[in-house]
Amino acid sequence: MAGLRARWLALMESFAVDAQQAEVAFMDLAARYGENGRHYHTLAHIENVLDTVDALRPFTQNFAAVELAAWFHDVIYDPQAADNEAESAGYAALILGAMGLPVATIDKVKRLIQATTHAYPCPDDPDCQVLLDADLATFGSDWLLQEEIADAIRQEFSFVPEEAYRVGRRQVLQQFLQRDRIFYNPKMFEQYEERARQNIALAIAALDN
Repeated sequence: MAGLRARWLALMESFAVDAQQAEVAFMDLAARYGENGRHYHTLAHIENVLDTVDALRPFTQNFAAVELAAWFHDVIYDPQAADNEAESAGYAALILGAMGLPVATIDKVKRLIQATTHAYPCPDDPDCQVLLDADLATFGSDWLLQEEIADAIRQEFSFVPEEAYRVGRRQVLQQFLQRDRIFYNPKMFEQYEERARQNIALAIAALDN
């Protein structure tokens, strides 16, 4: 966690945020991502998203906003709620506003976080494309990691009966397969699109067994 803390403090320093305020905000983020019941939507996921965002930095127009959105996009997470993205965006606005970040930056961060519902495309916003692709980057990883992720997500939905979970999870995965492309960014599309589609198809098949 030390690396993430250092990264967060450096980001806050770039906005001239008071060091103590930045530290308090980081500890709150860490506490929220470490809540009981989280198995996938943890700081490890945030670190993975940030790593991908870093790799795609040349494609961004407002890298700081993308980075901030990556930090906050799952800060509010209740598997039984349907408004986690909106709640996370609101929380981000509250914290960043209290630390004095520019209103334009906060508004951009809110829009980016709300886009992580993955309910609609963002073809005209490269920042949105980078964040959404980073959020889904694990679809392009090796199959062993896919199984670990599937297990972690199942644990987060442990309150859902097995058959109902299989039906719901299958629907979510099929929605990604039905898209023209899973990854919007050209680099991500070239490197991971084919493997991601194979992995999602395998995940659906595993749910059917």
